Amino acid sequence: MKAPANAEPQNESFKNKGMLIAGLMIAMLFASLDNTIVGTAMPKIVGEMGGLGLITWVTTAYMLTSTTVVPIAGKLADLFGRKLIYVLGILIFIGGSALCGVAQSMEQLIIFRGIQGIGGGVMMPMAMIIIGDLFTGKQRAKWQGMFGAIFGLSSVIGPQIGGWIVDSVNWHWIFFINLPVGFAALAFIAAGLPRHKSSGAVTIDYAGIVTMIVGVVSLLLALSLGGKNYPWASWQIIGMFILAVVSLVLFVRIESRTSEPILPMHLFKNGTFTKVNGIGFFMSLGMFGAVVFVPLFMQGIVGISASASGTVMMPMMLALIAASVVGGQFVYKIGVRRQMVAGMVIAAVSFLLLSTMDQGTTRLLASLYMIIMGVGIGLVMPLLTLILQESFKKEELGVVTSSSQFFRSIGGTFGITILGVIMNHTSSGELGNRLTPIINDITSSDATQAFKEKTLGLIQTDPQALYNSLLNKEALKQIPADAVNKIVPVLKSTLVDSLHSVFLYGLGFILIGAILAVFLGSIKLKQRSKEEKQEAALQTAESH
Repeated sequence: MKAPANAEPQNESFKNKGMLIAGLMIAMLFASLDNTIVGTAMPKIVGEMGGLGLITWVTTAYMLTSTTVVPIAGKLADLFGRKLIYVLGILIFIGGSALCGVAQSMEQLIIFRGIQGIGGGVMMPMAMIIIGDLFTGKQRAKWQGMFGAIFGLSSVIGPQIGGWIVDSVNWHWIFFINLPVGFAALAFIAAGLPRHKSSGAVTIDYAGIVTMIVGVVSLLLALSLGGKNYPWASWQIIGMFILAVVSLVLFVRIESRTSEPILPMHLFKNGTFTKVNGIGFFMSLGMFGAVVFVPLFMQGIVGISASASGTVMMPMMLALIAASVVGGQFVYKIGVRRQMVAGMVIAAVSFLLLSTMDQGTTRLLASLYMIIMGVGIGLVMPLLTLILQESFKKEELGVVTSSSQFFRSIGGTFGITILGVIMNHTSSGELGNRLTPIINDITSSDATQAFKEKTLGLIQTDPQALYNSLLNKEALKQIPADAVNKIVPVLKSTLVDSLHSVFLYGLGFILIGAILAVFLGSIKLKQRSKEEKQEAALQTAESH
């Protein structure tokens, strides 16, 4: 006999809410911190172990496994209970962190980061799922905003914490720090979460898991490697795209027929489910592009340092945190659709402003544009999960919550890749037209001839590499002295034009999300449940 997917216990079954929420916050913070802390340590890691050519895979390995496992974790949480899956995810993350800390080569570190990503992919959606179990209506909106703020906070403090650890101790503690924090979160969560009571055997959708993993990993690998490690038209990239399409088609067929699908296809018949995840996808498509390319603009065009460009991004994250918290309360005054549309329009305005930046743009003005983006994204982000949780029955809470995280992760991956391709294509054409005549006019000598041949080759194959001279003083010294004043202004002007194209395409993606928000329909958020009201009354009485 197969048991149906069991819902988690209702609110009154959570005996230690305070302890549980503390554990959730700790787990959310240290899981999301790991994305930003590692970037600061990478120069030290490469300096000690070598493997500069593999540096991007340290991030890619984590991204591949964490993104792929998100919807699987949500479904397993519905089947086996939150406690078992969450505790297992934390243990995998802690184990992966310990292995990363003792890695002796870049290859080992990449493998161990993949293991760590499996745990992270379980942990990230589980906090939102459990908040959905704990609260309804206004309380749920408040806590979704708070946890969204914690995620944003990690982006602000991560690089600073990472730099402090690397400078004060060594890079190994970037990963070892997860062990005591992880065990503390584990203790709180294990004590606070109730045990899941199953009524019989559970059917697991193994075929769906396999086809989904193969499809998503193939797609992400093709997007990550295409145009960098292999040409887009190479058999390797085309083969991975074909494998992704075939696997995902099989996945859809399997999910349409199995009794306990990982991602039930009937959810896509629900207009709210499709539109909300579409909004999350396109929002991430644009947002991640801005997060990557604005620092490039500030360092390459304005000429500030890497750490100073980080201060330009910080106001965005602080604004996102504030808007997430305020938006969780404000939504009850203006309604879901109005706040969603307002947030997307504000984000669109920020992209329009970013597309006007030029060589005279100041750090203060760029920070203002990023604050506007942070406000827009912050008003939207907490609603994406909240709407889905309010629109579906409790038995499907895990899978619909994890779907929100999944589509945003995929959107971010697509955004970085697509906008990178747009920038590369624009750069190639513009640099070819503007820079080639200047390079050909340089007086030939043994040194300058080698420079000319290398530069003309990069214009055709990897134009972005030419911008290194704007970011690296050592690379700038490789340009012949008599050509610097001619070449650098061309590089800056073409980079400005290329980034304008990136921001305008990002604007297009955000506008698509705004249109979806307009057609979202009327969504009513539930007020607090009877149990929550009784608990609030009890707490008030106890306080007196």
